[in-house]
Amino acid sequence: MGKQGTHIVWDWNGTLFHDIDAVVGASNAAFAEIGLGPVTVEQYRELYCVPVPRFYERRLGRLPTESEWLVMDAAFQRHYTAHRVGCGLTDGVEALLAGWRGAGRSQSLLSMFGHEELVPLVRAFGIDASFTLVEGRTGPSGGTKAEAMARHVAALGVLDVSRVLVIGDAVDDAVAARSVGAGAVLYTGGSHSRAALEGAGVPVVDSLAEAVAVAEELAGQPLRRR
Repeated sequence: MGKQGTHIVWDWNGTLFHDIDAVVGASNAAFAEIGLGPVTVEQYRELYCVPVPRFYERRLGRLPTESEWLVMDAAFQRHYTAHRVGCGLTDGVEALLAGWRGAGRSQSLLSMFGHEELVPLVRAFGIDASFTLVEGRTGPSGGTKAEAMARHVAALGVLDVSRVLVIGDAVDDAVAARSVGAGAVLYTGGSHSRAALEGAGVPVVDSLAEAVAVAEELAGQPLRRR
């Protein structure tokens, strides 16, 4: 934990990594596998939820069969991998991470993106040194984040989980935070509509700078702005 006692747990996809166009394109490729037409970014944000098979149920009108799920998930992963290369960090990420670290405060990264792909990607962007811990998904895709959050917080050795703030773009980030007693703030630039995020009962912001401002309030001492 940093000297101010507040630790940020960042989400990756849709939060630090601005990949919504790649995600929607890959989802449309998955839908096409079972004869469904494409959705827009706005429609995707209205429909999206986890676990992912429930998201597909909203689109399909029923839960996909196991064989449909396997076909759709494979299509999604294949197309996402091809298109994520054109995606970059959300505007201002490098400065926000450096500022938090420079103030002596700690932060980590927890994602449901595959761990073996996540680590080199974070390193390639040159931001890996900002985090005390970087963890991605190690099991099957499509699940929720709560169990991973519990393991992540335990690995951090946090004594006062109420001083942990999860910053993400999905309702599931807030659910996972609540499950361990942490706070959360949700960012509108990713997978959900503002209306859906507001239903989570936590602060909702339109920029990551605003999210960090919430973390500063929790820390009790604002960072100096240049």
